Amino acid sequence: MKYKPLGRTGLFVSELCLGTMTFGGGSEGMWSKIGQLQQEESERIVGSSLDAGINFIDTADVYAGGRSEEITGQALKNLKVPRENVVVATKVFGETGPGANMRGATRSHIVAGLQASLKRMQLEHVDLYQIHGFDPATPIEETVRALDTMVQHGHVRYVGVSNWAAWQITKALGISERLGLARFESLQAYYTIAGRDLERELMPMLQSEGLGLMVWSPLAGGLLSGKYGRDAKAEEGSRRTSFDFPPVNKERAFDCVDVMREIAGQRGASVAQVALAWLLHQPQVTSVIIGAKKAEQLADNIGATTVALGADELKRLDAVSRLPSEYPGWMFTRQGEVRRKQLAEAGRAPAA
Repeated sequence: MKYKPLGRTGLFVSELCLGTMTFGGGSEGMWSKIGQLQQEESERIVGSSLDAGINFIDTADVYAGGRSEEITGQALKNLKVPRENVVVATKVFGETGPGANMRGATRSHIVAGLQASLKRMQLEHVDLYQIHGFDPATPIEETVRALDTMVQHGHVRYVGVSNWAAWQITKALGISERLGLARFESLQAYYTIAGRDLERELMPMLQSEGLGLMVWSPLAGGLLSGKYGRDAKAEEGSRRTSFDFPPVNKERAFDCVDVMREIAGQRGASVAQVALAWLLHQPQVTSVIIGAKKAEQLADNIGATTVALGADELKRLDAVSRLPSEYPGWMFTRQGEVRRKQLAEAGRAPAA
């Protein structure tokens, strides 16, 4: 297991992060389709992850209505995990009750949400507190000021964001710099070999501004697990048959699966391991969030850290998954060609 700094901080996190969306579930609704692991089963998943070297756990206040946070906190307590040995991340934004102000990225919801999350997890602080989505009703300045207050009070060590656009994040970074506030150190975003959309705007921004990237749904909601393909339908009740999310161009995804299946067969690996390994080879990726319903699934995902893809394999995977060129990207490529050549001759990297 490798460890990388989170953004521009000195905090090192494992290249795999345990996601807890499968914890808690319920008898109905979205969370019942994602996973229904209760305390004992979840505890085994947490223990196995820690034993494999994972030191990073991600949850959210809306997962299973808060039950995921409760299970995660109790698992760390039951397993007697020293607090300094684990990096705990959670998120705030989603609706946590019927009241008009029990949602969003307002100061009131952030403060109340953090208090509730800490109580559920039985912790005095979280290491990474993330805004789960963009709030069109709340000024960005209000959000970053509230997060800074939580850092100053010692309840939060670092702050991050999830599912924001590049311009929204850079605006927040500018406000934080101007006012001397705690800045976003990470972005949690959807990224897979079959869904490389963030490479257009978000990836260059991350590189320029020094944010870490946490990848959610690296197997595209199970579509890249190897169970699916043009001629292979998953069994009834599997994740994608009951909850078809996130949206994916399935033709492109199956093109990727075809190539990954070949590589997996040659290496004696699983398709899922190749999909995860591709992400681990992307230099801007800090940590890939994996979730599991079964111990075997977790072990298979962890095994991706041992799959070292070769240059030819990466080239094949890039070719089959590459995004079609769009404006202004194709103009950047055309107009910047001479300058990039000059930089290459001088041994310098392009300006961020």
